[in-house]
Amino acid sequence: MTDGLVEYYNLPKSLVRIVQRGESKIGNGYFRFGTETCYGQCADLNLASTLNGSLADALPGASSQNGTVSLPFDLAQVADNLRNERYVRRSIFNSTTAAVYYMVRPLLPVAVRKHLQKTLLMNWDKLPFPHWPVDFTVDNLFERAMLLALGSSGLDRIPFVWFWPEGASSCAIMTHDVETTAGRDFCSSLMDIDNRFGIKASFQVVPERRYDVPASYIDEFRGRGFEVNVQDLNHDGRLFRERKEFLARVPKINAYGRQWGARGFRSAILYRRQEWFDSLEFSYDMSVPNVAHLDPQRGGCCTVMPYFVGDVLELPVTATQDYSLFHILNDYSIDLWKRQIGLIMERHGLISFIVHPDYVIGSRARHAYEELLAYLSQLRAEQNIWMPTPGDVDHWWRQRAQMRLVADGDCWHIEGSGKERARIAYASEENGRLVLSLQEANRELDTPVRK
Repeated sequence: MTDGLVEYYNLPKSLVRIVQRGESKIGNGYFRFGTETCYGQCADLNLASTLNGSLADALPGASSQNGTVSLPFDLAQVADNLRNERYVRRSIFNSTTAAVYYMVRPLLPVAVRKHLQKTLLMNWDKLPFPHWPVDFTVDNLFERAMLLALGSSGLDRIPFVWFWPEGASSCAIMTHDVETTAGRDFCSSLMDIDNRFGIKASFQVVPERRYDVPASYIDEFRGRGFEVNVQDLNHDGRLFRERKEFLARVPKINAYGRQWGARGFRSAILYRRQEWFDSLEFSYDMSVPNVAHLDPQRGGCCTVMPYFVGDVLELPVTATQDYSLFHILNDYSIDLWKRQIGLIMERHGLISFIVHPDYVIGSRARHAYEELLAYLSQLRAEQNIWMPTPGDVDHWWRQRAQMRLVADGDCWHIEGSGKERARIAYASEENGRLVLSLQEANRELDTPVRK
């Protein structure tokens, strides 16, 4: 119970104690904790099998006293259920219709594909959960637990290791999934565009069938300071349909990763089964959306922070993909992206983009992308956003997970590799809200987590 909160904030375990009160009923179901939708087991509540209708509230069953927070459910289990999408019923991605569609997909022009996809995604904006355009359910659950921990501890504030190096306010990464020969051939030009704004991205390359992948193509990314990762095997939409087929393909995927020196993986069309990730020999994955209303596989991990799935670090996709923005929503402005960026920055989270070289070849889409890069560059300069490559985020988050806060008299200091880049922060309560502030001379965040 306590470990989930300790891992999320990386705080001293000795300062908080969370226990589960009562025995949970057998079987998982929906309930709520205040305003937050939960999925899992909970004592003393009638759990719902669907999100239709009202949900029983577990908050009245929580207590905070004598140094202990008592909850009627396992906080870590519920957070993992959401992050690993155990609340989702597998949908069309495992159907015969999907198999036929992805067989002929390479032959279909975008104009045809987008109409078929709009039909498939009809009423996406009516889905009650996760919450569009960014879902913070997991983050809100840990925020509520931190407030309860503050109330039970008698402390004015609880220290933790800040989320990002050098006290950065948030983190943003740019990723490019290469789908076609035309996209592959545009990659050099796209690197030129990224370089103009001082941004280094990762390129996810399909190893087989879609296009030729000469060694010189892979070498160019690294020679210019960009990253290359493996994208699926052949982008046919079948990787996660059946376990037997997945296990037959994954050795080849892992081999391409070793051949290219790739540390990251992304599945085609963001199809995924997190319970199978342990077969992937990659350090990080980028296949899980925060909220997947505009994706063929519905669901979402409900957090804007990286998290571990076993030994694999998940870097969730937290912003709408360019294809969905341009061709499903028919929007060539960056207004939605700016809205998502603003919401995620309020929570100091990871802002993660997928922009395909295939879909920014045209001048209208390319202009929108350049406008996005200019906006991100402005935020980097004015609001201290960290803009690394995904591999840099993976390296940092693993270092942070191994760091420890150690008491030194009345003060704290950080121990562990990378500590020189880390910053101590404090969580405190102000008018019922959680406030985070950095311990840094003349540099206080004092930012409410939820406004």
